[in-house]
Amino acid sequence: MTKNIRFSNLDRKKTIAKLKGETFDLVVIGGGITGGGIALDAASRGLKVALVEKNDFASGTSSKSTKLIHGGLRYLKQFDFWLVKEVGSERAIVHNLAPHLVLPEKMLLPLIENGSYGKWLTSIGLKVYDILAQVTGDDKRKMLEKKEALKLEPLLPKKILKGAGYYAEYRTDDSRLTMETIKTSLQYGAMPLNYAEVTDFIYEEDLVAGVKVRDTVLDTEFPIKAKYVISAAGPWVDELRGINNSKKGKRLHLTKGVHLVFPYEKLPIKQSVYFDIPDGRMMFAIPRGKITYIGTTDTNFNENKDSVKTDVADAIYLISAVNNMFPKINLEMEDIISSWAGLRPLIHEEGKSASELSRKDEIFTSDTGLISIAGGKLTGYRKMAERVVNRVAKKMEEDYGISVKDSDTEHIPLCGNDFKKYKYVKKYIAEIHERLTPEGFSHYDAWYLVTNYGKQTETILQYYAKQKEDDHVLGMAKAELKFTIENEMVQTPMDFFIRRTGRLYFDIDSIRNLMEPILAEFKTIYKLDDEVINSYRKTLERDCLLYTSDAADDLLCVD
Repeated sequence: MTKNIRFSNLDRKKTIAKLKGETFDLVVIGGGITGGGIALDAASRGLKVALVEKNDFASGTSSKSTKLIHGGLRYLKQFDFWLVKEVGSERAIVHNLAPHLVLPEKMLLPLIENGSYGKWLTSIGLKVYDILAQVTGDDKRKMLEKKEALKLEPLLPKKILKGAGYYAEYRTDDSRLTMETIKTSLQYGAMPLNYAEVTDFIYEEDLVAGVKVRDTVLDTEFPIKAKYVISAAGPWVDELRGINNSKKGKRLHLTKGVHLVFPYEKLPIKQSVYFDIPDGRMMFAIPRGKITYIGTTDTNFNENKDSVKTDVADAIYLISAVNNMFPKINLEMEDIISSWAGLRPLIHEEGKSASELSRKDEIFTSDTGLISIAGGKLTGYRKMAERVVNRVAKKMEEDYGISVKDSDTEHIPLCGNDFKKYKYVKKYIAEIHERLTPEGFSHYDAWYLVTNYGKQTETILQYYAKQKEDDHVLGMAKAELKFTIENEMVQTPMDFFIRRTGRLYFDIDSIRNLMEPILAEFKTIYKLDDEVINSYRKTLERDCLLYTSDAADDLLCVD
């Protein structure tokens, strides 16, 4: 298991002093999964790497996906075999890198009358999918008869159901995957910093030689010098290209994807389903612990990228689709307990709709040397990072005569991974459950800790043992907070409740119970005044707002 390295905003002044006092081989802009993957790839090859993110790590696209490490079955319909092959193969690799975070998830594809997929084409398509993705053993696709499909998922529409395809995917928490990737880069000397916005570039002889950064925590500005700069800023890539005066040629095309969250009791599906929407698109319904979430939409977006919201039309569209596929279910707007809305930074193609745009990544290099990467899928983050760092390696050879070794991230386990196989993850969950049962914790609590933190659970339990709380739930939450502040750069309660623990999406009721004591902890640890704490409280109260039919204009999700 990779060891924990202190990674805390309590050391922020020291971190900034190091960033502005050294010259790096590479500065990465963007603390999502792509930027984190680049930092790990480059640092593990021996490059001196800094990474800056203008908000919190994974606060953009990398916390707003469908949270699947999947092969992109629908891209077979677009004959995008290269993409299906790459991300399909990557699924198993990423699972091996973090088997506690990337969990096997069988997917059911119902075949219905007049549906998008017929039985013969589905059988052939899934077979091609297995071949391209190099699927083996029990994970190979199966074609199910109607009775078999209903046994797996009794809520499917009996009257129009003809059968189903059954195939393997993987589920994850995209924020946690990003965080553990960034933390793993620390093992190789990378220096990441959140809440650090790039405002301009440094130039030497008309070439990019670093970045100017505004620190929004300490309200200060500082430079970071580097031989090369990679922009992996997702939806903000074109803004940075604009600052660099290199926004020409291909450009981004942003589309919005929305997911809704319901109590599991409201949508009690027994397993994940990938199903037809009447307009010809497909969507997912995925059970996860206490909740079931559904998604996604795919619509053009031309509004404020810093304020992406789930609106009423999005919610109606998704709920209608679920009620159409599951006739025994009658979801209503007031059943929504949370949601998230994110942007896909795709490459614009004239004449293509949002759903038709390719998910391939592309790399742009400006005349001044700024390297930008955009597009791509969560599943393919590791190969995206390898490709763009290969470009840097080639330039280092040409410019400095420095030879950079090949990527080896396929064999670098992520933080928390000390499991040879997934079966040992399940065994460890059972062990943690047995240890915590006398304290009053449930199997869900053990599952939650292990699938968030892996073997880092041991550190959290050590912190918990030192807590003196009558309320065991609060004691564990404080132990988690201590861990994430000391090891995961948590700066605000939103970082903690949303991106480190996933509570806003997967256990929203816990926030209402923990909000005040956690706010009190932040006040003490960061020496904050009442005005700051009140602003945090208002944000959390807004984000935890339950949707009601008479509050149709209220936010359904975090910005």
